[in-house]
Order: sequence, then structure tokens, then C-alpha cells
Amino acid sequence: MSSTIGPRAFIAGLLLFATTIGGLQAATQQRSGNPVFPSWYADPEAAIFDGQYWIYPTWSARYGEQTFFDAFSSPDLVHWTKHGHVLEAKDVRWAKKAMWAPALVAKDGKYYFFFSANDIQSDKEVGGIGVAVSDKPEGPFRDLLGKPLIGAFHHGAQPIDQFVFKDVDGQYYIIYGGWKHANIAKLKSDFTGVVPLDDGSTYREITPEHYVEGPVMFLRNGKYYLMWSEGGWTGPDYSVAYAIADSPLGPFRRIGKVLQQDPKIATGAGHHSVIHVAADDSWYIVYHRRPLGDSEANHRVTSIDRMYFDDKGFIKPVVITNEGVEANPLR
Repeated sequence: MSSTIGPRAFIAGLLLFATTIGGLQAATQQRSGNPVFPSWYADPEAAIFDGQYWIYPTWSARYGEQTFFDAFSSPDLVHWTKHGHVLEAKDVRWAKKAMWAPALVAKDGKYYFFFSANDIQSDKEVGGIGVAVSDKPEGPFRDLLGKPLIGAFHHGAQPIDQFVFKDVDGQYYIIYGGWKHANIAKLKSDFTGVVPLDDGSTYREITPEHYVEGPVMFLRNGKYYLMWSEGGWTGPDYSVAYAIADSPLGPFRRIGKVLQQDPKIATGAGHHSVIHVAADDSWYIVYHRRPLGDSEANHRVTSIDRMYFDDKGFIKPVVITNEGVEANPLR
């Protein structure tokens, strides 16, 4: 027995197929998917500038190849545009390798790009935390100081993984540190140096229990949240924990982990940043993780998932996904 399909039925079938595929694509495009953009990127810094979401990650490669930063912008968390080489080592005369973990601030019509470089192991080496500046969030950025902003060890903290936090009184703080030590310091208003704290000290250690690196600070309902990465960055146990205090200076007592691997989704979830959309009070965690079954140290990808709080203000454990987040246009 045989059957034939008439021209009209055939065309109708094609239209139905095209509509179905188009609908699936449209539905897919309403979520970011994880990773949110291709290639190996880590330590993502997230920000909102000029009605756009921005992500500034570390190029995840061997130290000697980490000589530039790319950036990505999006109107809705789903569609991302790449801006290549927004800052390069050739424009920072003291930076040679291991350019890591951006932190971005918009101030007085300028955009400031804090970064670490050279992975120094002692005060005898040149490197540490630097700052660059641009008139646009997509750069190009140029070195502001011609030398590191923080180029030495204080309280045992390697000068890497900086985060810049603006308090309600307008004071900017830099929180940073590797080698299991975290420091905080007040920044000058033009970001050219640090100034003493109220007690006369310049750098104060605020290291919480199990801290390793990658600090992030934000303010919510009058409370200061300090988040950080724990475990080894090359392993599956990399994760994020947090604490809450009444002051940016602490004391910070560890509450627990909120981001970690899911053996069904990805491993090594850590070194993150946070986005808060004030219009709808939505919170997002932007982080890197490793594809399942991939043990190459530098194979890290950038992902986004939602972050929620309970009625007492504690952060709920983050559910990491392959689907990512829904579109949330800023305009």
C-alpha cells in the first residue's frame, strides 16, 4: 500500500516544521544557556553599565598566555556581544603574564579596570594589583599609574583577586587576597592609592574561616555580605562560601557554602561575582565551572544562575543549571 502527499499538504508540513523549529529557537533564546559564551574564561566580574550587563573574565590559559582581557555585553543576559582585548599587557608596562580577575567601577564619567598581574611570589618581584582607565566600558583601557596599586604582601595576602566595593557614604574599598588571606583597604577618591583606616592602619586582614581567594562584597538590607572561593582552583571541590557583618570591616564569620559542583551538571564551580537588578530585586551569580569529565586546569567556562535569599536574609544554596537564566532586559 502506498500513499502520496499533495503539494498543499507538503507545504503545510514544511510551514509547521519551520514554525516548530522557530518556536524552539525562540524559547531557547529566552534563556542564556550555560556557558553563556564560548571559549575558556574564568573569574568573571559582572557589572551593569549604561543600561547593559557586562562580564569581564580572565582568559583561561597558561600564565604566559594571559596577557589580555576580553569583555562581553548584553541587553538581557541572553544575547552577548564580545569586545576583544579591552586591556592588553602591552599597555601596562609592568605586566608580563598572569593577568587575572578584573574588577570594574564606573565613577565620574570614567571606567576603572582593576586587575592583577605577574603572580608575584614575594616583595622582590614586580607585580600585584593594578588599575587602568577608559572613557567607555568596552575600553580600550590604559594603565593609570605606571606601576602596581598594591605591589607587596600585607598580612600574608598575595596581591591578587581584587574586588572594589562602594559603601553608602561614597567611600570605595578594595578587598583582595590570595594564599588564604583577605585584606581590606580604603581607596583614594581617584584610585591612585590607599588611605589609612580610622585606626591608622592601611591594610586590615578580614580573613574568614576556610577562605582561599576571590572575595566579593555587596550590601543588602543594611548588611554586608562577604563571599569568597574555597578549595583548589584546579579541582572539582572549588566552591563559594559567605559571611554577613554589620560593617565592611567585619568581623566576618563563615555561614556556609552556597555554590559548588553538581556531579550531573559541572564541577569546580567558583570564583564568582554578583549582579543585582534593582528594578525587580533579582540577583544573579556569575561564576566559572568545568565541563563534566574535563580535568584540564584551564578549561573553565563562564555561567550564570539565579541567587535567592530566605526570609532571614541568608543566601539559599545556588542550583547550577545547563539552561542558565531567563532574559531580563534592562530597558
